[in-house]
Parts: sequence; structure tokens; C-alpha cells
Amino acid sequence: MKNKLSVVMITFNSEKYLEKSLGSALFADEVLILDSGSTDSTIQIAKTLGVKVYQEKWRGFGLQKQRAVELAKNDWIFVLDSDEVITEELKNEILSVLESPKFKGYFVPRLNYFFGKPVKRCGLYPDYTLRLFNRKYGRFTQDEVHEKVILSEKPGKLKNHMIHYAYDTIEEFVEKQNRYSTLGAKPGKLKAVFSPVWTFLNLYFFKLGFLEGWRGFVISALYSQYTFLKYIKGSIKN
Repeated sequence: MKNKLSVVMITFNSEKYLEKSLGSALFADEVLILDSGSTDSTIQIAKTLGVKVYQEKWRGFGLQKQRAVELAKNDWIFVLDSDEVITEELKNEILSVLESPKFKGYFVPRLNYFFGKPVKRCGLYPDYTLRLFNRKYGRFTQDEVHEKVILSEKPGKLKNHMIHYAYDTIEEFVEKQNRYSTLGAKPGKLKAVFSPVWTFLNLYFFKLGFLEGWRGFVISALYSQYTFLKYIKGSIKN
């Protein structure tokens, strides 16, 4: 008998891809969202799909995701973001793994879409992230942003990817990186000068971003800008 699975998600005005995202998770024994005050159709979409809905105040990404994990009724958890979709191949692999797990958690690859197309260079693929795990052996860090699951045992890796609709427009990319660079600000005036240059060179040349055409250049330049903002904001605050 396979282990039962709960898919959990945090939401806030997440209607854009929500139906597609939650729809891809309905094979699980339980699907729930923890919402932090959405004013769009997020709640309606979730309820229409038969997903459990909880609403609590925002705590920061790490604490919010950990709270969603705690609300689940099953020990095996898959954490899905509202702009991510579980492919049919990944679904089948998850179900197979849960029949007899060899590890207490698994890294899952992501295929990121930027401006309407998948990007496999710029260091953006396979973009492993630990999403499937037994909550008795793992929990989220308390980071406000760039949170991650810490597992007490060595994790495994799944072969099939999920799809991540990262950014549809440059404006969306800039808005989010401005917000994230504030939450993740770190002091370092020298890093504010040199790290952005290295970020661009690394992504565009060493990680073959130039093979992605104009998307590769834009992605490399914007991540370079994010690096600058993160360190200069941290330096000014300190």
C-alpha cells in the first residue's frame, strides 16, 4: 500500500495559474492551500476544485510554508507553488516512489518558463528543489525569502520535472526582484560592485545563456541587477 500524500500550497492573489496548478495536484489524497488574505478569485477557484482552504496571516515564506505543512493530515508532503504545474510524468513517478520510498525526501527538477518559453540554460535547469518529503524528517527554514526544506537524512532525486511559470513579462520580473532583494538584503558594498558583474558573466557565458538568444541576455542582466540590489540595500540599511 502506497503512502498517502498531501499537496500543500501558500497563496495570496494567486489566481493567474491556480486552476492549472491545483488541477495538476488532484491525484493526491489531500490538497490544501494556506491563504493570507487574497482579494481575487483564489479562494473561489480552490473551493470549486474541492481543495481545502485555510486562511491565516502572513508570516514570511519559510514560516508560512511550514504552517501549511503542519495543517496537512498526511506525513508525506509535496509543496507546490501557485505558478507551478506537476506534469503527468512527474505525477506517475511520485505515485511510484510513494509505494516504497527509499529516501525520506526527494529533490524535484523544475523547467522554468521565462517570457512564454522554457529556458534550460543560464543555470536554470534542472533547478532542483526539495519538494517531496516526509514531514517527520524535514521542515522549512524560517527565512523570509529563499526558504528551503532541511532534511535530517540524505535525500534522493526524482527524474521528471515540474513546470514553473516564472515570469511572463520583464515588468513582473523587476517587480518581484525588487521585493525579494528587500527581504533578502545582505550587507556588502564590495559585493555590490563585483558580484553583479560575475553574475552576468557566469549566467550568460559560462552557463551558456547566450544560446537562449535575447531571453538569455535579459535573464542574465536582470539577475545581475537583483544581485546588485540585494547587496546595496543591505549596505545602506547597515
